[in-house]
Amino acid sequence: MTRAPEFRRPSHVERVFNRLFGVLVRFGLGLRHNYVVEVRGRTTGRVYTTPVNLLELRGRRFLVAPRGRTQWVRNAEAAGHVTLARGSRREHVRVGRVSTAERAEILAAYLARFKLTVQRYFPIRAGAPASAFLDVLDHYPVFELLPLGAARSC
Repeated sequence: MTRAPEFRRPSHVERVFNRLFGVLVRFGLGLRHNYVVEVRGRTTGRVYTTPVNLLELRGRRFLVAPRGRTQWVRNAEAAGHVTLARGSRREHVRVGRVSTAERAEILAAYLARFKLTVQRYFPIRAGAPASAFLDVLDHYPVFELLPLGAARSC
């Protein structure tokens, strides 16, 4: 099995596409699971945005970073919270840690649900059992989205 890199830098074409797609999502276009995540930079203080797929699983909501430890991931870890935007709706949420035991199942569900857009970032094929993700858990950050003020212990 090929190991996933810690971070997959987007190509120029992907950056342009993400920027355009983010604008569409901000106007409320896109599928139900498409959002723009906003997070304040840990050194600049500037708000950065990127489009994301929101996974709903057993009544809980998760963000997965298929490109690995991107800047938005590092900023979210530092801030402890993000804003989800879609159309005129904005939701401020806390990002909670997800236990190692849960991450494999979440990654398997994420890849199965969004395989058309994220398969290229995973060395494991969509539909694989959760156990197939055990060797790559550390390469894909997973956050549970919680109401502000809530915390979940791991």
